[in-house]
Amino acid sequence: MGVIDKLVVCGVGLIGGSFALALRRAGMVRRIVGIGRSKESLARAVELGVIDEACGDWASALDGADFVLLAPPVGQMDAVMAAMAPHLAPGAVVTDAGSTKRDVIEATYRHLAGHLAYTVPGHPIAGAEKSGVEAAFASLYDGRRVVVTPLPENEPSAILRVREAWEACGAVIHEMPPQEHDRVFAAVSHLPHLLAFGLVHDLAGRANAEQLFSFAAGGFRDFTRIAASHPEMWRDICIANRQALLAELDQYLAELAYMRALLLSGDAARLEQLFSEARLARNVWGEQFANSANPAARSE
Repeated sequence: MGVIDKLVVCGVGLIGGSFALALRRAGMVRRIVGIGRSKESLARAVELGVIDEACGDWASALDGADFVLLAPPVGQMDAVMAAMAPHLAPGAVVTDAGSTKRDVIEATYRHLAGHLAYTVPGHPIAGAEKSGVEAAFASLYDGRRVVVTPLPENEPSAILRVREAWEACGAVIHEMPPQEHDRVFAAVSHLPHLLAFGLVHDLAGRANAEQLFSFAAGGFRDFTRIAASHPEMWRDICIANRQALLAELDQYLAELAYMRALLLSGDAARLEQLFSEARLARNVWGEQFANSANPAARSE
């Protein structure tokens, strides 16, 4: 991979900041410019050495840029692409880190129609409960998967450039159609977050919430860890992928109804069988995950 002369990161938080730090660690970028909504956050990113410079407008940010990572909440992608479009240089590679792909790709066709050859959608499967530039670290993507969902119009060289950038960050690349991506992550990422937020919200609203939380221990902590995630980001993800998420929620409600029926009838044998099957599946996945993933990173 050739060195990136000027990298622009829109949204210098955990994901965008870690991408910048990882490429800097690999010696694959000469200059990093950040752009985003918060001047304070960008100033902190400069102070921490995550970026070299903060820009307040797209014309300045994109002047001479040859690679752009879009890492704001997915609900901002439409406005971001509209603002950046007039200032993109021909041949500059653009990718994103959005957790949903259908909405991001629709925005791409709306606003970057003249730049489709070099706009390659993607999604790094890594994150943490903590957000913001201070949570960023260079090894976040080591051994983690990044899903690339190329467009039919993409130049092979642009796809290769995006793959190589993520590989330089330590990631393992997978390609997947965008519709399949959104269905898969509705099941294994978006639904778990929805459930964790829902459980904590339910308990917090009860009259004896203080008592409930005072007795909560390891199981509650493990199940609800992801409810500490960024609310705006997860609001946008859930709304953007709501059709696939609703289908997964309906499937899960059917599972809950089945378990409720087993409890109501006192069917201990079938309940134990269900638990045993789930335990086996979880243990198999856990072993595979431990063998392939960096334990310092969290899947999102």
